[in-house]
Amino acid sequence: MESSAPGTPVFLPSPPPADAVGEGRIRVLWALGGAGRDLDANLVRLGARADIGEHTETVLGVLLVVVAGSGELRTPEQSVALAPGAVAWLPAGTTRSVRAGADGLTYTTSHRRRPPLGITTGLRAGAGEPACLASRVCAACGRMASDAEDRFCARCGEKLAR
Repeated sequence: MESSAPGTPVFLPSPPPADAVGEGRIRVLWALGGAGRDLDANLVRLGARADIGEHTETVLGVLLVVVAGSGELRTPEQSVALAPGAVAWLPAGTTRSVRAGADGLTYTTSHRRRPPLGITTGLRAGAGEPACLASRVCAACGRMASDAEDRFCARCGEKLAR
């Protein structure tokens, strides 16, 4: 991950090597870091025929830009072939899935930064136990899913435990 001080530009002159991601595998090659940033951005590599299952980002719109390879972006309304240079704007509430072609797929995603999780106070009398959210936390990257119905991590693409 690349980190920077607030207001310091971050450059990625060429993508890190994709290595052998492996058929059906997903890897985040790069993620924008730094506490002062107001943007989340990732460079994601899907191995041949890898699939990020159907999910819905309920809070933020996402911009997706294809860097290399081929694949398909599916929404309930349509299916769009992806190739280098393809751009997709997916407003908040868009249900979608992504599947890599035989040569894999590398793309960037970017969206406004999610606000940090707040610290809550203890239980109030008669409030019962809080909901367990452990199934919404990605074991690979630690990101919490924004929706209880999410099946895959929006940051790294790993399947969430259920």
